Amino acid sequence: MTLPVLGLVLLSVSLSAVAQVLFKLGMSSEAVRAALAGGSPVRTALAVFLSPGVLGGLSLYGIGTVLWLGVLSRIEVSQAYPFVGLGFVLTALIGYALFGDTLGPTRIGGIALIMAGIFLISRR
Repeated sequence: MTLPVLGLVLLSVSLSAVAQVLFKLGMSSEAVRAALAGGSPVRTALAVFLSPGVLGGLSLYGIGTVLWLGVLSRIEVSQAYPFVGLGFVLTALIGYALFGDTLGPTRIGGIALIMAGIFLISRR
Protein backbone atom coordinates (compact mmCIF):
# COMPACT_ATOMS: atom_id res chain seq x y z
CA MET A 1 0.00 0.00 0.00
CA THR A 2 1.45 3.33 -1.01
CA LEU A 3 1.71 6.23 1.40
CA PRO A 4 -0.97 8.32 -0.38
CA VAL A 5 -3.44 5.40 -0.24
CA LEU A 6 -2.64 4.83 3.43
CA GLY A 7 -3.32 8.52 4.00
CA LEU A 8 -6.72 8.19 2.31
CA VAL A 9 -7.51 5.13 4.42
CA LEU A 10 -6.57 6.85 7.67
CA LEU A 11 -8.43 10.04 6.79
CA SER A 12 -11.58 8.15 5.81
CA VAL A 13 -11.56 6.04 8.97
CA SER A 14 -10.81 9.08 11.14
CA LEU A 15 -13.71 11.02 9.64
CA SER A 16 -16.04 8.12 10.42
CA ALA A 17 -14.82 8.00 14.04
CA VAL A 18 -15.30 11.75 14.48
CA ALA A 19 -18.75 11.39 12.89
CA GLN A 20 -19.69 8.97 15.68
CA VAL A 21 -18.66 11.55 18.27
CA LEU A 22 -20.74 14.20 16.53
CA PHE A 23 -23.71 11.82 16.46
CA LYS A 24 -23.32 11.29 20.21
CA LEU A 25 -23.18 15.04 20.82
CA GLY A 26 -26.17 15.63 18.56
CA MET A 27 -28.27 12.95 20.20
CA SER A 28 -27.34 14.29 23.64
CA SER A 29 -28.50 17.83 22.86
CA GLU A 30 -31.39 19.33 24.80
CA ALA A 31 -33.51 19.76 21.66
CA VAL A 32 -33.21 16.09 20.72
CA ARG A 33 -33.78 14.88 24.28
CA ALA A 34 -36.91 17.03 24.55
CA ALA A 35 -38.20 15.74 21.22
CA LEU A 36 -37.54 12.15 22.23
CA ALA A 37 -39.41 12.69 25.49
CA GLY A 38 -42.32 14.35 23.67
CA GLY A 39 -43.14 11.28 21.63
CA SER A 40 -44.13 12.94 18.34
CA PRO A 41 -42.37 11.04 15.53
CA VAL A 42 -42.30 14.05 13.21
CA ARG A 43 -40.95 16.38 15.90
CA THR A 44 -38.37 13.80 16.91
CA ALA A 45 -37.21 13.24 13.32
CA LEU A 46 -36.90 16.97 12.72
CA ALA A 47 -34.99 17.52 15.95
CA VAL A 48 -32.60 14.67 15.16
CA PHE A 49 -31.94 15.55 11.54
CA LEU A 50 -31.64 19.29 12.20
CA SER A 51 -29.25 18.79 15.09
CA PRO A 52 -25.85 20.31 14.24
CA GLY A 53 -24.10 17.24 15.63
CA VAL A 54 -26.11 14.83 13.52
CA LEU A 55 -25.78 17.00 10.41
CA GLY A 56 -22.04 17.32 10.99
CA GLY A 57 -21.71 13.58 11.49
CA LEU A 58 -23.63 12.83 8.31
CA SER A 59 -21.46 15.30 6.41
CA LEU A 60 -18.27 13.67 7.67
CA TYR A 61 -19.61 10.24 6.76
CA GLY A 62 -20.33 11.51 3.26
CA ILE A 63 -16.81 12.88 2.84
CA GLY A 64 -15.33 9.72 4.35
CA THR A 65 -17.34 7.57 1.94
CA VAL A 66 -16.05 9.51 -1.07
CA LEU A 67 -12.49 9.05 0.20
CA TRP A 68 -13.16 5.36 0.82
CA LEU A 69 -14.30 4.94 -2.78
CA GLY A 70 -10.93 6.36 -3.79
CA VAL A 71 -9.23 3.77 -1.60
CA LEU A 72 -11.23 0.91 -3.10
CA SER A 73 -10.31 2.04 -6.60
CA ARG A 74 -6.63 1.64 -5.73
CA ILE A 75 -6.26 -1.46 -3.53
CA GLU A 76 -7.97 -4.80 -2.92
CA VAL A 77 -11.04 -4.67 -0.69
CA SER A 78 -9.57 -7.48 1.43
CA GLN A 79 -6.57 -5.27 2.14
CA ALA A 80 -8.56 -2.08 2.70
CA TYR A 81 -11.52 -3.19 4.77
CA PRO A 82 -9.67 -4.39 7.88
CA PHE A 83 -8.58 -0.78 8.41
CA VAL A 84 -12.21 0.01 9.20
CA GLY A 85 -11.38 -1.64 12.53
CA LEU A 86 -9.31 1.43 13.34
CA GLY A 87 -12.61 3.26 13.61
CA PHE A 88 -13.49 1.13 16.64
CA VAL A 89 -10.14 1.95 18.21
CA LEU A 90 -10.37 5.68 17.52
CA THR A 91 -13.98 5.88 18.68
CA ALA A 92 -13.15 4.08 21.93
CA LEU A 93 -10.21 6.40 22.60
CA ILE A 94 -12.17 9.54 21.75
CA GLY A 95 -15.09 8.33 23.88
CA TYR A 96 -12.72 7.80 26.77
CA ALA A 97 -11.12 11.24 26.35
CA LEU A 98 -14.29 13.28 25.76
CA PHE A 99 -17.11 11.40 27.47
CA GLY A 100 -15.34 9.42 30.17
CA ASP A 101 -16.29 6.10 28.56
CA THR A 102 -14.86 3.10 30.37
CA LEU A 103 -11.76 1.43 28.98
CA GLY A 104 -11.37 -1.63 31.16
CA PRO A 105 -9.06 -4.58 30.58
CA THR A 106 -11.48 -6.33 28.21
CA ARG A 107 -11.84 -3.31 25.93
CA ILE A 108 -8.12 -2.61 26.01
CA GLY A 109 -7.49 -6.25 25.08
CA GLY A 110 -9.99 -5.98 22.24
CA ILE A 111 -8.31 -2.83 20.98
CA ALA A 112 -4.93 -4.59 21.06
CA LEU A 113 -6.34 -7.53 19.08
CA ILE A 114 -7.87 -5.20 16.49
CA MET A 115 -4.56 -3.38 16.09
CA ALA A 116 -2.65 -6.67 15.77
CA GLY A 117 -5.11 -7.92 13.16
CA ILE A 118 -4.84 -4.74 11.13
CA PHE A 119 -1.06 -4.93 11.28
CA LEU A 120 -1.02 -8.55 10.10
CA ILE A 121 -3.54 -8.07 7.29
CA SER A 122 -1.95 -4.86 6.03
CA ARG A 123 1.36 -6.61 5.42
CA ARG A 124 1.74 -8.18 2.00
